[in-house]
Amino acid sequence: MRIACLGGGPAGLYFAISMKLHDPSHEMVVIERNRADDTFGWGVVLSDETLDNLAANDPVSAERIREHFAYWDDIAVVHKGVRTVSTGHGFCGIGRRQLLILLQERARELGVEMRFETDITEASIEQLRREYDLVLAADGLNSRTRQTYAEHFKPDIDVRACKFVWLGTHQTFNDAFTFIFEKTEHGWVWAHAYQFDKDTATFIVECSEATWQAFGFGEMNQQESIAVCERIFAKHLDGHALMTNANHIRGSAWINFPRVLCERWSYENVVLMGDAAATAHFSIGSGSKLALESAIALANYLHSESSMQAAVARYEEDRRFEVLRLQSAARNSTEWFEQIERYLDLDPVQFNYSLLTRSQRISHENLRVRDPNWLESAERWFQTQAGNPGSARAPMFAPYQLRDMTLVNRVVVSPMAQYKAVDGCPTDWHFSHYAERAKGGAGLVYTEMTCVSPTGRITPGCPGLYAPEHEAAWKRLCDFVHTETKAKLCAQIGHSGAKGSTQLGWQEMDAPLADGNWPILAASAQPWSARNQVPKAMDRRDMDRVRDEFVSAAQMADRAGFDMIEIHAAHGYLLSSFITPLTNHRDDEYGGSLDNRLRYPLEVINAVRRVWPAHKPLSVRISANDWCGAEGITPDDAVEIAKRLRDAEVDIVDVSAGQTSTQAKPVYGRMFQTPFSDRIRNETPIATMAVGNIYQADHVNSILMAGRADLVCIARPHLADPYWLLHVAAGLGDSEVEWPAPYRAGADQLQRLAERGEGWV
Repeated sequence: MRIACLGGGPAGLYFAISMKLHDPSHEMVVIERNRADDTFGWGVVLSDETLDNLAANDPVSAERIREHFAYWDDIAVVHKGVRTVSTGHGFCGIGRRQLLILLQERARELGVEMRFETDITEASIEQLRREYDLVLAADGLNSRTRQTYAEHFKPDIDVRACKFVWLGTHQTFNDAFTFIFEKTEHGWVWAHAYQFDKDTATFIVECSEATWQAFGFGEMNQQESIAVCERIFAKHLDGHALMTNANHIRGSAWINFPRVLCERWSYENVVLMGDAAATAHFSIGSGSKLALESAIALANYLHSESSMQAAVARYEEDRRFEVLRLQSAARNSTEWFEQIERYLDLDPVQFNYSLLTRSQRISHENLRVRDPNWLESAERWFQTQAGNPGSARAPMFAPYQLRDMTLVNRVVVSPMAQYKAVDGCPTDWHFSHYAERAKGGAGLVYTEMTCVSPTGRITPGCPGLYAPEHEAAWKRLCDFVHTETKAKLCAQIGHSGAKGSTQLGWQEMDAPLADGNWPILAASAQPWSARNQVPKAMDRRDMDRVRDEFVSAAQMADRAGFDMIEIHAAHGYLLSSFITPLTNHRDDEYGGSLDNRLRYPLEVINAVRRVWPAHKPLSVRISANDWCGAEGITPDDAVEIAKRLRDAEVDIVDVSAGQTSTQAKPVYGRMFQTPFSDRIRNETPIATMAVGNIYQADHVNSILMAGRADLVCIARPHLADPYWLLHVAAGLGDSEVEWPAPYRAGADQLQRLAERGEGWV
């Protein structure tokens, strides 16, 4: 094949090398606009995994690269004057210039033609397409090729919020990859520093746009900007200067990171690779990894598939998954730094943990593998903060107190509808269901949404708290749980609003009943869907009646013995229909601004708080994101809502999202709603519960240890296994969790099996 590689960076050079290794007869030319020894970066970071991939592909160049690597296992975080070090991270760095020299040497040995100082124009790209079988566009972040065929590649370029500048220094930071956070007169400024050869380190300085503006960096030249950075980080530079190798750039050389993602990576015989196709934020150091491994993949497929078209299609399909996975981690990391000021008041221990786990690529138990001593010290810190000094148990087993209610651990059995009530009365099903989960060891067990009136039910199978027999049935459960377990019980009370009078959950969700529908209420006369009945827009009399029904339900819950109550103001139910502008179209004092839309929900909450005993906690569940953009509730709004709830003496916010509109477009994933809890907890501040696709102990411990929530709700795993927490404890080697006395023999056997790495299945 005749192939032209546009761009002499790692992607273009390594693809040319890889093709020649497969078949020396390939005619490969690399075309680069700069000189052979030009480079405008400093160091390149690679992982041990990437080094192994390079060695398997080309042992010769891999060995030469290894000879120039600076290795480190440690990450150091300097915050509030405290230097925290953790180990076991396994990274290595090499100068970008040195890497390019080594790859150029290897390419020459294999017969690759290289043309330097050759600019590429739109016309020349078209000419190359006609002359060569394949044109590899590895021409970087500002790819001319991607711009030329933008209508085909359809790039999505997201310019991120923070400002940063690439610098270097002879202060080598040779003992650890180092993050430094300094508070200045204009705000926080931080650095990412790592060694890449024996006497030089990369030193990336980053800050918020507001801090950058306040310093006036945009009006400075590079030397003026560098002088300010040297002053900020003087005590860490030990007298060494900061250096630039971007003298060709006018101004201070600060930029915003552009996240690049293309809908397609190929057009006819042109293929994108490296930063031209997709970028990963420097805070996870994977740009070169993506480029090198993509080069290997495409070269392999061009020799394994039946045609060039099939090879390119497979390359795009397979590599896109890996790129999206890394971009997801990079997005998490990027957003953490963009939102860093919400974390900078954390204790250095928790701040360090939050930084290490920011991308979700490192989990709690993965940290234990990397550095068990540091993680144990962090767990001891967490337990001490929770009032349990001397313990090194995982965070999920730390106690937690809300008013006079003390939970034995941080795991919550989420409210999960059972649809088994009869005329609003819980049955033996409910007794068995909740009793089993209370015996399962969770600190707090929720009822499903328990409705405040017959017409406030979601379905005919939903339970209530509006009749004496309801109170009696719930009291039977509370008495059992308090006698036989250490679990606490929370009654979630609510009103269905426009989503009422619908079928059971295992029939057709949110669809109206075939017959026997009852009248429904909402903030406005807007049906849940075109199929659902139109609710009555509540008038003042309706508001008074429903408010009083919430009060009566709360009083019943207290007499029944519930330890805590939660008001459901999420998921499109009645109170939620007031909060979100998607369903509140009122033109009175209960519509319009967020304050007005919150007026009635807060009226209900305040009325309940007045009758709910002062020693018992009150929670409110909210939808922190309608997933409808600016037209609905946004995470910014959720922070404001949480502030109003805090002022209304709400003790904890149960932070959910969505289910407020059929137009919602949620973004799912592991722990996908936890960022909303994180933001509310650390910006409001108020205690929070995290929910949403949390299903592993690792998730729970990571969320708690990083300070992203105070309690963690587990839903479906508790449906599949009422004893989820007890089984998790055995798997983690925690023998302190208390099993019901009749079950202790089973606990002993399970713990022994777990120690041997065995199980019952």
